[in-house]
Amino acid sequence: MTKAAILRAARHLLARHAHADITLKAVADRAGVSPPLILKYFGNKETLFSQVMSFETDAEALLDAPLERLGRHMVRHVLVSQTEHGADPLLRIVFAPLHGEQGDILRANFRTQVGDRLAARLSGPDAGLRAELAVGTLLGLGVMFGIARGTHLRAAELDEIVDRCAPVVQAQLTP
Repeated sequence: MTKAAILRAARHLLARHAHADITLKAVADRAGVSPPLILKYFGNKETLFSQVMSFETDAEALLDAPLERLGRHMVRHVLVSQTEHGADPLLRIVFAPLHGEQGDILRANFRTQVGDRLAARLSGPDAGLRAELAVGTLLGLGVMFGIARGTHLRAAELDEIVDRCAPVVQAQLTP
């Protein structure tokens, strides 16, 4: 679990600070470990952040539902990730402009590992556009819930938010 805690800490920091401003000490402090332990697991900062910039594991969990229930699953996953795990599976893409060349890697990973992967599951016309619209809706929800901390949104029951938002996402997933 220590390696997972380090990755969570680094993702949290990457969603809030420029890559160049994040130190191994900051990651270690957030994870509750020592900087040498990070080096033991990852070797260096760049290796750690190459894993942090991957959306592969997040995409697997986000897209792990049958297509007819995928919108509901994705909305719930974003909200539960924030409320129970303290991290949004997608939100770090919002901060890509802060990361220079690393931001380009983040964007490319996001497109292929999330957007393209979702589009490949969709049938009918404009699958790529519909996938991006669905993911864009999830990003907006994540920003409003996790960054803007909308008071009404955060006061609502999770099931109410899912009931209201899932049909919007699902509408993009079906032709």
